[in-house]
Amino acid sequence: MTKRIIAEAIGTFALVFCGTGAIVINEFTGGTVTHPGIAITFGLIVMGMIYAFGDISGAHINPAVSIAFAYAKKFPWKEVPLYVLAQLIGAIAASLLLLFLFPENELLGTTLPKIGVFKVFVFEILLSFFLMVVIINVSTGAKEIGVIAGIAIGGVVLLEALFAGPITGASMNPARSLAPALVSGNLQHLWLYLIAPIIGCIIAVVSCRLVKDEQCCDDQC
Repeated sequence: MTKRIIAEAIGTFALVFCGTGAIVINEFTGGTVTHPGIAITFGLIVMGMIYAFGDISGAHINPAVSIAFAYAKKFPWKEVPLYVLAQLIGAIAASLLLLFLFPENELLGTTLPKIGVFKVFVFEILLSFFLMVVIINVSTGAKEIGVIAGIAIGGVVLLEALFAGPITGASMNPARSLAPALVSGNLQHLWLYLIAPIIGCIIAVVSCRLVKDEQCCDDQC
């Protein structure tokens, strides 16, 4: 169990450091990373962490994913709090390091809505739904392993960050949004980035049960 918790902390640290770090560095260098570069960074780091830790912890690196797996009966509820705690610790550590490296940056990659809050809330639910649909259909027993899983999940993160990032920040991950918001002190609208991904991921599990055998979705969808 300890190894899995450490793997989740490291994986989420890497996701937040590289992903939000790309945003910070893009601002610091006047746009050299570019928006497509930021999206690619998010997709590739997710892919890399799945290959690195998928067979150890499942490489959830996302509290909403851990909760959805538990709801799907593919992951024990009793382990969810430890997974979420590890993910939050890893994410906050990454944001603290970015604050140390770039103290002049005011947002540290904080996700903020660029259109109406309710519209962004719906957007984030849909983005998280699409992400979890892919995750739950390429994973086995909450273990995200193999070439297909890494490419599919990393690819959908890249895709969603590419087209939705400029509007919503394309969080899909409570830990990814909480850490930079907490460390930078920009807590406005944080609630939607904490709640929407969980709702979207749970709806994805429900949809899996509608289109596949219930036993499949509860065991090895």
